[in-house]
Amino acid sequence: MSPTKIDAATRQLGKAHSFAFVKAASMKMRVVTFLCVMMAGLLGSCGAARPSKYYQLTVPGAAGAQTADSAPEGKANDPIPLTLLVGNLMASHLYREDRIVYGGAGEQMGTYEYQRWAEPPTEMVQEVLLRALRSSGRFRAVYAQRSNINGDFLLRGRIYDFKEVSGNQMTARVTMELEMRDLKTGATVWTHYYQHDEPVSGKDVPAVVAALDKNVLLGVKQVLGSLEEYFAAHPAK
Repeated sequence: MSPTKIDAATRQLGKAHSFAFVKAASMKMRVVTFLCVMMAGLLGSCGAARPSKYYQLTVPGAAGAQTADSAPEGKANDPIPLTLLVGNLMASHLYREDRIVYGGAGEQMGTYEYQRWAEPPTEMVQEVLLRALRSSGRFRAVYAQRSNINGDFLLRGRIYDFKEVSGNQMTARVTMELEMRDLKTGATVWTHYYQHDEPVSGKDVPAVVAALDKNVLLGVKQVLGSLEEYFAAHPAK
């Protein structure tokens, strides 16, 4: 091969090596840039994560506690001689989960992502009702319904609404219906329907929770008063 051809081939080979080097360096830079962008995105998303906040309802006093307005005068030490069982409350799946529900004047509803209940509303309301019945001192015994406990009457029901309602005046709506069944006869002997919109004093979720809490306590107080009237008219035998 002539010196001229050898020199041309050498120059061509050098160009090929230079091109390969530049291309490899460019590819490496793209990979590094991609990884940096991915890391920045992951770090940014981690830094922006919002902590969830949990809320619970106010539970009445410990079992056996007696307040001045929980029973008629002279009746605090004279409980009705029966055992009352409190069963599970039914509801749509929205109220059997821990999300706080909001809605408006129409049919559409939604849930807050980072504002949640400590327990599903069905379980919290059941516990409030159970503890309120116990602390009233008006019944010989009050238990949650279990297979190994026998009772005289079973109290159960359904929650229809437990939500924030937006509008000109934001409110906290609670709608529930309870019934009591005589376990000896199987007959439903008492029912009570409660629906109330409690005004919300603020514009944030804690204000809504406070209004729902107040609403539940008001509803439970009405339930206790209605049960008191029933047993006054139908004394336990």
